[in-house]
Amino acid sequence: MILESISIIGFAILIDLIFGDPKNRYHPTAWIGTLIAKFTPILKHQNSLFEKIGGVFIIIFTSSIVILLLSSIDIGISLITVDYVSLIISVIVGALLLKTTIAIRGMEKHAISVLESLEDNNLDMARNYLSMIVKRKTTNLDKNHVFSGVLESISENTVDGITGPMFYYAIFGLFGAFVYRVINTADSMIGYKNDIFKNLGWFTAKCDTILNYIPSRLTGLMMVVSAAILQNNWKNSYKIMIRDGKTTESPNAGYPMAALAGALETKFEKINHYKLGDGEIVLTKSHVLSAIKIMKLTSILFFGTIVVPIIFILYLIGWWLYV
Repeated sequence: MILESISIIGFAILIDLIFGDPKNRYHPTAWIGTLIAKFTPILKHQNSLFEKIGGVFIIIFTSSIVILLLSSIDIGISLITVDYVSLIISVIVGALLLKTTIAIRGMEKHAISVLESLEDNNLDMARNYLSMIVKRKTTNLDKNHVFSGVLESISENTVDGITGPMFYYAIFGLFGAFVYRVINTADSMIGYKNDIFKNLGWFTAKCDTILNYIPSRLTGLMMVVSAAILQNNWKNSYKIMIRDGKTTESPNAGYPMAALAGALETKFEKINHYKLGDGEIVLTKSHVLSAIKIMKLTSILFFGTIVVPIIFILYLIGWWLYV
């Protein structure tokens, strides 16, 4: 049912905004990360082909476990013979499960932790908190580059932790959202091009790049719209997104990051990698708070203007009858 699917996403967003993330021992994404971490040292090998095959195995096996568990839950709910009870339970369980793939409140919490450390003039603590949400080395970053890292993370994680899961839920249901999270989580753990992970993580990196191609660009556009609604510089947001979105090493991450940099009329910089936006403005707390507002509105707009129409269209052609 269309209403059931839309309700699940709507309630998932609401639950996340109100309650945030559960503790790791109750969090499916944390379980996925634990499973990947257990396989990683086992599949490390001097033979590059063995490692590449191992990387494929990690994604296929973990995804299969997730799909099996979700299928079991779905079968259990389908055994309830009273239709309205089955529907209510399906929406509640679906929303709770989908919520674990979404992290609006979680991203805000991490960003605020960095902010509070900077306000206390504890740069080392701020660098430590930042290291939890970015891949780069943070130990030598100055205050402005710590701010930049937070802002880049907010924009990039809007895709990884919010719009990406919603996009694939719209097409493939909970299976799509969770397999996306498997790939995204694996990419954050082993999807590096260094000597340690370049072979083991090549498959998840390729999958992540393919899966994020459309969501990242749509998210960038929604950030432009959010900037207009929130009275940020939406024209500059669009200009910088088009100009700088393709300048990052990742073919996807640059679009939401550049859109946010343009909206805030500032520059993001990852040392020796890229610069997004114009000017040499000193970043402040207000930039981060504005970015959080844009992230939240972008999430809601993405749900209403991208996800809902996709579900309607797929229902019209009968796709969701088989998901």
